[in-house]
Amino acid sequence: MNRVMGLDIGTKRIGIALSDPLLITAQPFDTIDRTPEKTALEKIENIVKEYNVNKVIAGLPLMMNGDFGEQAQDCKDFGEKVSQKTQIDVIFIDERLTSFQAEEILKAQKAKYTKNKGLVDKIAASIILQEYLDSL
Repeated sequence: MNRVMGLDIGTKRIGIALSDPLLITAQPFDTIDRTPEKTALEKIENIVKEYNVNKVIAGLPLMMNGDFGEQAQDCKDFGEKVSQKTQIDVIFIDERLTSFQAEEILKAQKAKYTKNKGLVDKIAASIILQEYLDSL
């Protein structure tokens, strides 16, 4: 069975989440360093192959007023490289405030996340992915 991957693309790290095979829930999976970019793309490609991913959902960090800024363009550019590398469609969805939501979830769980930003990134990726799965 196929899965869907969620990406929270940052300038330093990429949070990764995977769906269950039935496409019902999203689980935080991993965080990888974005640089070197070639290595990051290879790691994503390996996860795609190993877990039978057939679609990638990437968060698009629009500005609070909805405008498309520099960070959104950076994510779109990287997402297009992911699509080229994996030969899989990358769908972009609005991810405004997902990192904030992730921090709130971790605070509620009393998790120590301030020194582990990767934890926030993979939780944010799971929020992005779950939002997509809920829309199916």
